[in-house]
Amino acid sequence: MTHLRPAMTFLALAALGAFSACSPQPAAEATPTAAAVSQRHPVSGLPVIPLSVATPKGKHTFRVEVARSSEEQARGLMFRNELGADEGMIFPREPADLASFWMKNTPLPLDIIFIGADRRILNIAANTVPYSLTPVSAAGLTTAVLEIPGGRAAQLGIVPGARVDW
Repeated sequence: MTHLRPAMTFLALAALGAFSACSPQPAAEATPTAAAVSQRHPVSGLPVIPLSVATPKGKHTFRVEVARSSEEQARGLMFRNELGADEGMIFPREPADLASFWMKNTPLPLDIIFIGADRRILNIAANTVPYSLTPVSAAGLTTAVLEIPGGRAAQLGIVPGARVDW
């Protein structure tokens, strides 16, 4: 029977391996973490990502909602009554275009920041007027537009030429 011992040992180890492979994961690994759950904005449901702007005063980080689809971009921050000092929304533009925005149905003043292909700020429409139908436009082709609370760009020293990373 000694020739069966290695085979029996192998079968026993294989059974243990199969058991551990089929056993449930610990609760912490089986459920999403609190950080993963908070990756979506509670009002818009859009993904939230970190975004930084390098200014002459230093680097500043925001948490921004990403509006990718045409529907998400059309809605933007319309009807929103609150936007934290370090919150915003980014509108990726694919392909790059000459972006133009308005404030229809938007009760909050915003700084609308137009970002070029090199991820540098082209121009800023500062403190846009709530509910205004007057378009504000980019000074060139944009790959993204960033909206932050009105006046925040000036407070932080965000100016054309500053680099934006996300």
